[in-house]
Amino acid sequence: MDSSSKQGSSDRLLLAALHLIAERGYNGVTTQEIAAEAGLSEKTLFRHFGSKQKLLEAAFDKYHYADEMKKLFSEKLVWELEPDLLLVTETYHEIMNRNRKMIQISLRDDGQLPGFRQRTHKHPLQLLEFLTNYFTHMSDKGKIASANPELHAFTFIMMHFGAFMNDLDRRQTYPTIALEPFIQESVKLFARALRP
Repeated sequence: MDSSSKQGSSDRLLLAALHLIAERGYNGVTTQEIAAEAGLSEKTLFRHFGSKQKLLEAAFDKYHYADEMKKLFSEKLVWELEPDLLLVTETYHEIMNRNRKMIQISLRDDGQLPGFRQRTHKHPLQLLEFLTNYFTHMSDKGKIASANPELHAFTFIMMHFGAFMNDLDRRQTYPTIALEPFIQESVKLFARALRP
């Protein structure tokens, strides 16, 4: 099997695992069902990943947002507060919505996966670090008021995580608030509050 076929098989297994586990829970799905959903054999699943847990961990590592955010912060910022925050926010929501099934799995985790929460928590911690460093540099450049960059970053992330969770819940909690106007308005307010 050439490397592109092997990668294609791996990707199909990762996506099948996310789909089925989000729907039925980790213990509600067998490796045989995951392999069948991917159109592959269970033997192929074990050859690529070794176990269901390692398959799920690989899916989270591949499809979560830390790498995309790292690239965004290192290559795409223009060092102007409002456009940068808008780019970060839109990218965050795009990735989170694309990865809805992973979020649903992590929310359903009932302790059956040892170390799983810690593994998935590294992504928001990295985003907190990237955003804290950004606010620190912007403060050093005199473009934002100097205060507590980590607390600003945490506040910004939690605001948008909450909006994502409302949207994940099909806007049942705040049905009249649409995501896009919220993103625009929240970035404007946050930028205005941080300007010197």
